[in-house]
Amino acid sequence: MANIVISANTSWYLYNFRKNTILSLIDKGHKVTAISPKDSYSSMLEELGAQHIDIDIDQGGTNPLKDIKTYIDFFRIYRSGQYDIVLNFTPKNNIYSTMAAKLNGLKVINNIAGLGVLFINENITAKVARVLYKFSQRKADKIFFQNEDDRTLFIKHKLTTLSVTERLPGSGVDLKRFIVSPAKDDGVVRFLLIARMLYDKGIGHYIEAARELKKCYGDKIEFYLLGFLDVDNPSSVSQVEMESWVAEGIVNYLGASDTVEAEIAKSDCMVLPSFYREGVPKSLLEAGAMGKPIVTTDNVGCRETVDHDINGYLCEIKSTSSLIVQLDKIIKLTHNERIDMGIKSRLKIKNEFDENIVINKYINAVDACLA
Repeated sequence: MANIVISANTSWYLYNFRKNTILSLIDKGHKVTAISPKDSYSSMLEELGAQHIDIDIDQGGTNPLKDIKTYIDFFRIYRSGQYDIVLNFTPKNNIYSTMAAKLNGLKVINNIAGLGVLFINENITAKVARVLYKFSQRKADKIFFQNEDDRTLFIKHKLTTLSVTERLPGSGVDLKRFIVSPAKDDGVVRFLLIARMLYDKGIGHYIEAARELKKCYGDKIEFYLLGFLDVDNPSSVSQVEMESWVAEGIVNYLGASDTVEAEIAKSDCMVLPSFYREGVPKSLLEAGAMGKPIVTTDNVGCRETVDHDINGYLCEIKSTSSLIVQLDKIIKLTHNERIDMGIKSRLKIKNEFDENIVINKYINAVDACLA
């Protein structure tokens, strides 16, 4: 059996998005070591049976000295000769952990979970990141992509070769945890957006749409936000901005939560008007699994979760007016029509995005590396 590293830029990510993958690898007899910055979830990873190693990663920063230190730290860990295979998640891990692992003769399996603004911006930071991706990803033994657009883009820019790539259905969703939970029929339509509070995720368009729709429907509609606020990102919503929206009565901010299913259950519709280059948004998968209609953008990664007019609606990117039109459709449906649309979401997620599909592909990739 192998000693497998699983690496990401937060322990929170590994615990919330890769918990069952870790458990499955341990169940197969492998030893698992999680490498991520230490936070309150690091001990939870150890409770799963994984060893944890703390590493400093400047998630959204562009300081080259900090990134060089991250690379050196990865190199020192892998130089010990204790590890066989590295599973990387999140951008800087895909780059620096890959380079350090390959110099020490380890097998590498990467996951490209969306490209953010990497191929949208033309600033020096984006250009340097693309060069680093090109240098590092050519060395990977396997690269999983969460949508076909990203895989096509990597091949087009010669960042990798087709033979080492494979498509995953996002990060999948735990269908046993996220079960169908219809909202109550009380005459109020509740919309929920779950994401990091970034303008790139369409938060501004969501607020503008809420402001306009509440002029028409008043207290018959409610808008909720859930996710980390004031994160280290140029696109971040500030605490002051959020407080002003709440005070205005436009939106209710729920903070962050480890039990998002409780809030999803109360909602009538999940919304994500993102223009960020997504993988496949976890919030949309979880909401769909719980039987909720989805309104999202016709954007990379997002569109994969919606069959328009069947389990939800697609709106135009960066268009508040288009978002308002689609949200208004949800409002005008009867409660039973929204439930019927949500059942179609559950069926789509079950057929296409079951987490077990993802885990089995990882198990097969690990077996192939060991062979």
